[in-house]
Amino acid sequence: MSSLTHFDAQGQAHMVDVAAKPATHRVAVATGRIEMQAATLALIESGTAKKGDVLGIARIAGIQAAKKTSDLIPLCHPLALTRVAVAFAMSEGGLPKVCCTATVETVGPTGVEMEALTAVQVALLTIYDMCKAVDRGMRITDVHVLEKHGGKSGSYTAGESTPR
Repeated sequence: MSSLTHFDAQGQAHMVDVAAKPATHRVAVATGRIEMQAATLALIESGTAKKGDVLGIARIAGIQAAKKTSDLIPLCHPLALTRVAVAFAMSEGGLPKVCCTATVETVGPTGVEMEALTAVQVALLTIYDMCKAVDRGMRITDVHVLEKHGGKSGSYTAGESTPR
């Protein structure tokens, strides 16, 4: 694994200079889930939560979060995102849960993994916020990058041992 890029020769944190890097099409996909009681999932599915359309609001929150990532993560570059898509899948098998997947794209000199991860986290936090009155035991888990494409380091798919 290469050395950490956010530290200079003296060990001080800094924002990486990407000025000399070519602009390429970059895509990142991240995922995560929020586990909950069956009754909470039923409430989300029915669309009758007191605060409104849980997944609709969470989708907008995830999109906003991707756009604001550089305001939240100190050394992230502000990026002109060309696409942010946030999708949900509900599952009653095992623990009832809502899975969130965020796909983020840009054409630029640096990747969008942080934007995809931030979108997933904030979307899941929004579900928690909207449903906490009925289920404080919800658990956000398994947030990770599924894949990324573009740039010098090439492509990455979770579960593969080496970048391709």
